[in-house]
Amino acid sequence: MKTEKTDKKQAILDAAEKLFCETGYEGTSTRQIAKESGANMAMINYYFGSKEGVFIEIMNNRIAGFSSQLRIINEDKITSLEKLHKVIEGYANRILANTAFHKMMHRELSLTQRPEMYDKIKDAMSHNMQLIDRIINEGMENGTFNQIDGRMIIATIMGTLTNIVISPNKVMPCSNFDLNDPKDNKMIKDRAIAYLKDLTTVYLTTKK
Repeated sequence: MKTEKTDKKQAILDAAEKLFCETGYEGTSTRQIAKESGANMAMINYYFGSKEGVFIEIMNNRIAGFSSQLRIINEDKITSLEKLHKVIEGYANRILANTAFHKMMHRELSLTQRPEMYDKIKDAMSHNMQLIDRIINEGMENGTFNQIDGRMIIATIMGTLTNIVISPNKVMPCSNFDLNDPKDNKMIKDRAIAYLKDLTTVYLTTKK
């Protein structure tokens, strides 16, 4: 019975994510989520309370998944620069594995009418930011990195990848480029990872 409930809860989350990506947050109703998932309205209310609750649960699950990856990287017996490069690889892989979701998330959270939703998700994201901060601070403390603004480095990494997903034409001027094409996706991902690794290496380790 417990497994059946877990499966039904996951089915709701999977259906909601698909609909949010296709029609946006406002364009998706709890009734549509119920129909797509094979659940009923009572189940959605029981597990999540509301459509906003479903959205926040999806976001929190994704944030928690990246958090687990960051903890492993932090505990790895490698240099601070190698850790940061693993963060870049991990984040790029996660973002470019589901560009539709990332675009939807960026669009919805940037809307001014969702400050409460943004605040709840921001609180969940703060732990991941602290884990990346730890890598950068460790590098500064042991002399591997220059003394820099760590949060600006994080913003540069995340902002670059978000920009690529939202406006790929900025780095790929050809009109037939398609992030949904596996070949194009891999090409831009590899290019972005190489660029961000080079950028952070030069900025963090070149003696001033």
